[in-house]
Amino acid sequence: MKILDLFRPSKIVCVGRNYPKHAAELGNEMPAEPLLFLKPPSAIVRDGQAIVRPPESSHVEHEAEIGVVIGRRCRSVPESRALEAVAGYCALNDVTARDLQRRDNQWSRAKGFDTFCPLGAFQPADGVDWREMEVTCRVDGELRQRGHARDMAFGIPFLVHYISRIMTLEPGDIIATGTPDGVGPLEAGAEVAVEVVGLSVVRNPVRDA
Repeated sequence: MKILDLFRPSKIVCVGRNYPKHAAELGNEMPAEPLLFLKPPSAIVRDGQAIVRPPESSHVEHEAEIGVVIGRRCRSVPESRALEAVAGYCALNDVTARDLQRRDNQWSRAKGFDTFCPLGAFQPADGVDWREMEVTCRVDGELRQRGHARDMAFGIPFLVHYISRIMTLEPGDIIATGTPDGVGPLEAGAEVAVEVVGLSVVRNPVRDA
């Protein structure tokens, strides 16, 4: 079942600073607990659709991530059973207006512009070992980011458990699990490709508004 084709997620729950090297490259300390924020569903675009750089920002960056797609309604799911709530995975680009993120006290504006959440095709979780997943980002074919899920500070089962204790997760909801180091600028005219290697890819041209 291609859940992303059937549902518009009620929410996209994102995890900040989940890879230590990424936290370090931006000069941030690692959080003691998962650092959560939300992206609106209106930010979603699909493979081939453009990422639009808004006039409010002069510094838009890519953030390659593994997206976790929730398959059933869950609340306070134990970590030991958290993967039972996962339907599958997808490539996700947590596009960020870095200048606005640094300026604002919270990240809704920097992360929430239309087109700032490209999503790749849904891949069912059956047979996928989350620890072995690898995510990459290429801009105009040049490798910018490469990270492995096993290097996350907070693994996927714990994230599902932790988030479901705060908010009910609905079918089709997406957890963006954080980005590895190597984030960088997106200029108009470029093409960015985020891939969960062997599972899902999303490619998007970049243009100005």
